Amino acid sequence: MEQNELLRRAHAGDRAAQEQFLTDNSPLIWSIVRRYMGRGTEAEDLYQLGCLGFIKAVEGYDESYGTCFSTYAVPKIAGEIRRFLRDDGAIKVSRTLKERSARLVRERDALRTKLNREPLISELSQLTGLSAAEIAECDCAAAPVESYQQEVGDSELTLESLLGDTEQEERTLTSLSVHMAINTLPEKQRTVIALRYFHGLTQQSCAEILKVSQVQISRLERKALAAMRSVLYED
Repeated sequence: MEQNELLRRAHAGDRAAQEQFLTDNSPLIWSIVRRYMGRGTEAEDLYQLGCLGFIKAVEGYDESYGTCFSTYAVPKIAGEIRRFLRDDGAIKVSRTLKERSARLVRERDALRTKLNREPLISELSQLTGLSAAEIAECDCAAAPVESYQQEVGDSELTLESLLGDTEQEERTLTSLSVHMAINTLPEKQRTVIALRYFHGLTQQSCAEILKVSQVQISRLERKALAAMRSVLYED
């Protein structure tokens, strides 16, 4: 049966058509599932979540909008998996880290108002008693998706572009994976990524804060990006 006709029947509630359409699109579902594998949840469980998202996409799709079904389905599939990982799965942010992050937000806002500018990491560290690494960890844990598209220092590079993401659909799938990849890094590399890509600092500024050479910052950044690519594209 032609795929568009199969989709129409599946959308109308034809169970046999839904099962067939799901089977035909299994490679699409697995392509998304693979991005979330190795995070503490069995691949088959992730696949079942992806299938649930796929069926929801079939039921909610409206071809009159002129959007390709896969364009509509991909965020639905990924969203179902992300929802599970966020609420019940392996991606957890400890209560201590949540409280520390909330405190850091308050202190940063107060210091920003007092200084009438964005506070330096060293100033935040002195005020809160947190190390640069601890501040970096808080920023990574609370970072919104937009941070991955933030330009770095005086360059036009973003963490997202350096990791190879180019399409809107891909951004939807990559944001959570990037967050998880950051959390796998050693402390120094995680700190450098946070300073460079969440605070937009130059390598020289990072070097001054961490009291190392600019060359060392460059090496740490290269190693961190390579490690993150390995995690993100291990499949």
